[in-house]
Amino acid sequence: MAQPVLKPGEFRVNDLPTWAPTSFDLQPDAAARAAISDEVTVLALKKLRFEGEIAPYGARGWTLTGKLGATVVQPCVVTLDPVTTRLDEVVERVFLPAEMIEEDAPGAETEIPEDISTEPLGTIISAYEVMIESLLLALPLYPRAGDAELGSATFAEDGITPLKDEDTKPFAGLAGLRDQLDKKS
Repeated sequence: MAQPVLKPGEFRVNDLPTWAPTSFDLQPDAAARAAISDEVTVLALKKLRFEGEIAPYGARGWTLTGKLGATVVQPCVVTLDPVTTRLDEVVERVFLPAEMIEEDAPGAETEIPEDISTEPLGTIISAYEVMIESLLLALPLYPRAGDAELGSATFAEDGITPLKDEDTKPFAGLAGLRDQLDKKS
């Protein structure tokens, strides 16, 4: 049976040396960055580099450690103007055989674990997939241009006092009530 062809940044676990780390350095070209920017839904990906190593971990596991560097352009959440952000992230993943990873019973209530860096070990470790995942996790959720201000809008019919944010807060009047009670005593 023929082995599947590996994509850049993919490593067959059986081919990794168990006595020394295996280095990688992914620097997608302009066409690949354009495809990745479409995949992660950003306006542009000016720079992207993911370098690190895959090393043996215990008897049957592997660690992937690396540094992700990227310059992304996203639309401002207020003005939709382009916002450029520099990302520098340290990335760590531990790949363990599935039987070594604790799984909760189906339907059981669970909390999100503190350690989210452990993943099941397959036949291939993909530094490329880790790069894309890490890039997505590092992207600012609400990119905002430095001079962008979110103004306020007031909507009410003529003759009606518009409702303000302060009016909707359940404990907004307690300070006034406390002051009134202090004056009486």
